[in-house]
Amino acid sequence: MPALRQFDHEKLQVYQLELEFISWLTDLFSDVQAAKVPRLAEVLDQLDRASLSALLNTAEGNGRRASQQRVKFFDDARGSCTECAACLDALVAKRACKKERVFEGKDMLLSIVSILSALISRFEKPQAVNLDRTRRMIRRPAREEE
Repeated sequence: MPALRQFDHEKLQVYQLELEFISWLTDLFSDVQAAKVPRLAEVLDQLDRASLSALLNTAEGNGRRASQQRVKFFDDARGSCTECAACLDALVAKRACKKERVFEGKDMLLSIVSILSALISRFEKPQAVNLDRTRRMIRRPAREEE
């Protein structure tokens, strides 16, 4: 049987962690929907959209070849992860769940944000290196001898 082919983004550890977070969220949603909390649906919807946004931006960013574009999408994914963390805080503040219930999810988000930050740093640096190399390649006019 031939090996299963994958898209490049599917090979990323951060992408797999984001999928794991979405799976974890599915269980959380089941748990908290039983709580009779006003305006809970809005927080859950925002959390669902932000988690999907992180996943999709990571995939799209990894599919880009230009470093600047990769950085933009990975940065957007990182922002969506911090939005997810804030939504988890809102669930606790609304008493939809206990603080301990969101620890695992926030721990996953911290790992995801850390990896995305490393990817952003990695793709920001080559531009500076290439700029330095380009500057060295530019020939300066020779000084006229007196």
